[in-house]
This record gives sequence, structure tokens and C-alpha cells, in this order.
Amino acid sequence: MILQELVKYYETLARDGKTALPGWCSAKVSYIIRLNSKGKIEGIIPAQKEVERGKKTIWVADVKLVPLMEGRSSTKIVPNFLCDNSKYMLGIDAEGCSEKTIKRFEAAKEKHFSILKNAKGEAGSAVKAFFETWDPKKAKEDNWIKQMYKEVTDGGNLIFEVGGEEVQEDEEIRLIWDEYQKEKEKNSENGEKRVCLVTGERTEIARIHPLIKGLQGAQSSGAALVSFNAPAFESYEMSQSYNAAVGTYAAFAYTTALNYLLSQRKYVFQCGDTTIVFWAENGKEEYQQVFLWSVEWDEDNTEKIREVFERIREGKKVKLDKLELDPEQPFYIAGLAANAARISVQFFYQNSFGKILSNIEKHYERMKIVRPKGEEREYVGLWRMINETVNQKAKDKKPAKNLPPAVFQAVLNDTRYPQSLYSQILLRIRAEQGRVTWGRAATIKAFQIKNYHMEEGMYMELNGKNERKEQAQILGRVFAVLEAIQETSADGKLNTTIRDRYFNAACANPATVFPILMKLKNSHMRKLGRDKEGLKIKYEKQLTDLLGKLDECPSQLNLEEQGRFILGYYHQTQKRYEKKA
Repeated sequence: MILQELVKYYETLARDGKTALPGWCSAKVSYIIRLNSKGKIEGIIPAQKEVERGKKTIWVADVKLVPLMEGRSSTKIVPNFLCDNSKYMLGIDAEGCSEKTIKRFEAAKEKHFSILKNAKGEAGSAVKAFFETWDPKKAKEDNWIKQMYKEVTDGGNLIFEVGGEEVQEDEEIRLIWDEYQKEKEKNSENGEKRVCLVTGERTEIARIHPLIKGLQGAQSSGAALVSFNAPAFESYEMSQSYNAAVGTYAAFAYTTALNYLLSQRKYVFQCGDTTIVFWAENGKEEYQQVFLWSVEWDEDNTEKIREVFERIREGKKVKLDKLELDPEQPFYIAGLAANAARISVQFFYQNSFGKILSNIEKHYERMKIVRPKGEEREYVGLWRMINETVNQKAKDKKPAKNLPPAVFQAVLNDTRYPQSLYSQILLRIRAEQGRVTWGRAATIKAFQIKNYHMEEGMYMELNGKNERKEQAQILGRVFAVLEAIQETSADGKLNTTIRDRYFNAACANPATVFPILMKLKNSHMRKLGRDKEGLKIKYEKQLTDLLGKLDECPSQLNLEEQGRFILGYYHQTQKRYEKKA
């Protein structure tokens, strides 16, 4: 299914002139080798641009339209036309000139001579002259190579420039390459023809699919979405990608579309090891923008996304600038993970744009909870929620491997959250001795509603109307009051609080811990009585009221009850700070 939708998306992009036509592809280019008419190097120009990554501005390789590049393994010698790394274009690598690099250069030389044999223009003649005269063994004698040896051999792609124009953009070169591609197709008529599983047409099947580039975790040369690299994965005596009957056109189309999506860095985000890409069927970027706002809510887009959700609820079109976004527009989301040379699809989700936003809003409504004072954001974004399971002091701040895609799918489908999300949140709270953040409390509340069927609207705040009288919740509130008594009696001058020492035990085994806490409370209250009689009376009233609602102190609380204990603690704590304000 994902391949079919990517092919359709490619056709939309091609129609709008946003991506390469068959025979061409987009590739990252690091440096441009400037040649004179005789094929001599006259300069090496960085082909990089500044981009913003978070709060930083960094230099990255520019993306250019180049002749279609072949998929290859690290051991196979497969040269590309007019765009390749230094091993093929110059016959050198970071280690110098070796027998292997010379073989690669000779293969590239042969390919360029073969394609450009009838070239008459300045660009084609210069490239032929370069390959005819260049000696990889004497590369370090060239002044330009000597100056930029480290840069040109770092593995990035190189292209040529002649007369101020990039060679692949020369009109004669483009015509020659297109004719070469047509001839190549004619000569491959003896190749295996079957019904393409993507298009449904009888056509030539691709033996090797183009590589996907720009995916986190993949090797720099790219990774394959469809590939077979060992006989154990093959069947019916078919080799390589003949095992997956995808036509050459479909293989080109889906890889081009996916590479285009990955090149749109502002519409790509990471969920742990999973890379998320998303697109509207009509190719309009505005749909991507609104979706991105909805999953990573922040103070800058609060008003906009609130308006979007309101219009979706009313069944109206969403207005963004001068464009109206149709709620019925098909929208697609894919989660991809790479392991060096292979890509796996973690999930693929499709629905109408309006339904997806509606499901996301339902998630946020479940997450709605009293916010800490000074918090500008209205909701905790999806990634921030998942990040609450991570130890922020750890060197590796990635969440559990399978957690992000599982949570993402649950939100998009409006289904139960993965149990691991709840377990990881509780573990993190225990590991940090009862540190209950806004995000953790909101996540617990959402999980309780969806998975444990807690009544909607409860645990929003402590306002009488929504107060609960469940034992676990009351115990959490009592713990928060006892903590407040201790901190107030000590004027906040504490090295260790009862939260640090007793929160985990109180949350799991209250009958064992609370008698100890009540004894400690008595000594704290005596101190308060000497210095702050008014506060002592206030806390006594709070405790009396809460303990009056408590039927018994259970010996153990299960995971569901522990979550409600934490919610009770969180709300009572927030109420305390509200009173201070």
C-alpha cells in the first residue's frame, strides 16, 4: 500500500514540477569541480548551504538534480554519470590512491566515454578530456586537490562545472543522457517482465531499486526499502528484487517521492529511532504544516491550532493564509527506521486529513490537566510526552525503541495507548523519587481515561465539582499535604524530603508507610505551632477533611491505583502553589 501511495505522490510532484522526471534524481552534492575547456581542474567550489536545525545554523550539502544514480553495495563497482564520490570521480579516497580506487575511476571513465562519445559541446568535451588526462596516482600534485584533499574525499558527491554552468544542466548533456536512458530500456527488453504489484501493469521488473537517502541510521550512500541480499530470502529461483515484482517505473517513482519527502527537513521529525514523514495526496505543503503544528504543540502556534481544531469539529474547511484545507483530503503518515543498508516500515497510516486531526484533538483533550503556573503551552506535544519516559540526565536520551511508533499509532487511530507508555512513566517517576511533572501527570490521566476507562473530565483540577473520592487518589493528596507540612515547618531548608524517602513506598504499599508519615507529621506540626499557628490550623483542616473521606488505608495499590495516587498528589501540589500565588 505504501508503495502505491508514494507512486501517486510522485506523479503529483512531477506534475507540479517539484521533482525529477524518469532518468533523473535528487542527490546531495558537497563540492563542484570546475574544469576548463581542456579538462583541467581550475577550482573546487563548496556546494553547501546554511540551514537552521533547532536553534543552530549549520552547513549542509546542497540537493541538486542529477542523472539517476545506481544502487550499489560497498563491494560492487557501479559508477554513476556526472555525480559520484571521489573514488569514482578522482580515483582517490581519504587513504590515498589504491588499486581499488583506480578500478572505480577506470569504470567511471569507461562509462563517461561511452555516454559522451558523440558529445560536441564544450561541457561534454571538457569532461571527456578530464577523464582522458587525469591520473589518480598524481592527484596530490594538483594544487586544488592538495588544498582540499580532506574535503573532497569525505564521501560526499562531486559534480563538474564548465564555463560557469553545472555540466548536468547543459542542454546537450541532458539530451544525450535522456537518449542513453531510452536506449538502455530498449536493450533491456529481454529482462524479466511480469505484472507490477504496484501499478498492475505488465512491465519490466526492477532487479535493484534506487536507494533512499537522508534517513537517520542509514549509511551515507543510502538504504533500500525493497531488497533481497541472500538466497535465504529468495524463492521460486528468483534473485534479488525479482522476488518483489515492482516495475522499473514504480521503483523509480516511489524512491523519488520518498527521497523528496526526506529532503523536506522542516516536515520530517524523529520519534526515537523512527523517522516520520507525512504528505497530502494533492501535494500541498500547507497540510503538512498544520499536521506538524498539531503533533508538536508550542506557544507559537497555540492560537492557530486551536482554531484548526475548532473548524474541524464544526466540519468546516481549515483556512491557512489564502488557502482552504479540505478535511476530506487523503493524508498519509509513514514511520521508517533504518539499519545501515535496510529500511523497515514501522507503520503506515492513511485517513482523511480531518479525521487525523480529530483523533489528535481527542488525545489532547484526554491530556488536559491543570498546568503549572507560568506554563504557556496549552498541551504537551506528542514528542514531549514520549520524552517524559526518558532520563534527561542520561547520555542517551532516546526512549525505548518500540515506544514512539506504538504511541503515535495509538493517537492517530484513537485506540488504547501501549501499556509500555504507562509503565515507563511510572518507572521514571519512581527513579526520580516522586518527581511528577506536568507532562507525566497528563500522560497518566490520558492513559487512565483510554485504557482504564476513567470518567472523562475527572482529575482536571480540585474544584469540588470534579473531585474524586477514590482511596488511591485521596492517599496521594494526603501525601502532598504531609510534604507541604514538612517543607513549611523547615522553611524549605531541607536536604531530603519525605517525597525523596517515602514516595515510592507510599505509592505501592500505603498501609506500611503512612503510619510512619503520620508520626513524622506530629513533630512537624509541633514546630509549626510554635512559629506559624495559622498554617498549622490550615493543614490540620486539610488533613481532617481528606482523612474523613478515607475508608481504609490499603496494604497495596495496583498499577491503575498507583496512577490515581500520582494524580491526586499532582493536583494537591498544584493547588498548594496556586494558593501561594
